[in-house]
Amino acid sequence: MSAAPEHAPTMAQLPLMQRLAPWMPVLLIPVLIVLGFLAIPSSTSWLTLTVSGLAMGMMIFIMASGLTLVFGLMDVINFGHGAFVSVGAFVGVSVLLLLGQMTSAPSLALNLAALMVAVFGAMAATGVMGWAFEKVIVEPVYGHHLKQILVTMGGLIVVEQLIIVLWGPEEIYIARPEALKGAVTFAGAAIEKYRLVAVGIGLVVFLAMRWVLRHTKIGLIVRAGVENGEMVQALGYRLRLVFVGVFIAGSALAGLGGVMWGLYQEVITAHMGNQAMILIFIVVIIGGLGSVEGCFIGALLVGLMQNYVAFLEPKAALISNIGLMVAILMWRPMGMIPVVKAK
Repeated sequence: MSAAPEHAPTMAQLPLMQRLAPWMPVLLIPVLIVLGFLAIPSSTSWLTLTVSGLAMGMMIFIMASGLTLVFGLMDVINFGHGAFVSVGAFVGVSVLLLLGQMTSAPSLALNLAALMVAVFGAMAATGVMGWAFEKVIVEPVYGHHLKQILVTMGGLIVVEQLIIVLWGPEEIYIARPEALKGAVTFAGAAIEKYRLVAVGIGLVVFLAMRWVLRHTKIGLIVRAGVENGEMVQALGYRLRLVFVGVFIAGSALAGLGGVMWGLYQEVITAHMGNQAMILIFIVVIIGGLGSVEGCFIGALLVGLMQNYVAFLEPKAALISNIGLMVAILMWRPMGMIPVVKAK
């Protein structure tokens, strides 16, 4: 008689560290916040820096989320992603300038309405631009990473020059909508109103992306395409159209991030997207290619780390996130929440 098969241990029977392993990336955020509280002498400064770091992280997530899906699903190294950030910022700011009466009114509803119009305008412009970018520049170099780096970098340079032609070479300083200026006081700390709005928008984008990917048919196809594209095509789905749709959505998200980032810094330049790409690539890498949840966690860690270190030791702020990336990759070489593709 053959021996009875051994049953796999239940979660309760596993050692504590193995049970905590899936939650370790999420736990890094409260751990970093607690470390910041212990390192920063003033609780009001810590609260201000924490909210600022979360707002910064949310905006980085919005810009990086599209790229991580494109990278994970399409295996495309798109160095031109920063171009969509810059175009989104300029289009969004141009729309806000046209809606000057709404942005200057001391009404939160009118200000938010103007901001939403600017956001949708930027997303529409960068979505169309993403379709053209994928068709003309990316499609001919599928499967060739070196060529992808070269042609997408060339596309970034071309778009930056077009921005200079259309909007001029100078920095454009912008004012936030009237009701989003200033700060509110909470527990003795001054917290900028716009940063609270940025946190809210970032959460909405994350929850919406997670819902689409996990609870809709198109999300199921995208997740299946990330893990096993050949099987998805064998089932009769047109994965090529999914590729194009994901690229357009990623470009539109970059445009949204560009508007938010420009208002965060209160200045926009043709090269702002290229400059943000360093943080974007750090988030994409440490999060795990193709993982929206990993990208979200990574963006919050980067935003918090940047703010805490800049306050404690400004000279170390430039390398703090590089150090964070090195530490996480030494712990988890494939990123915090990697998407494992079928072989």
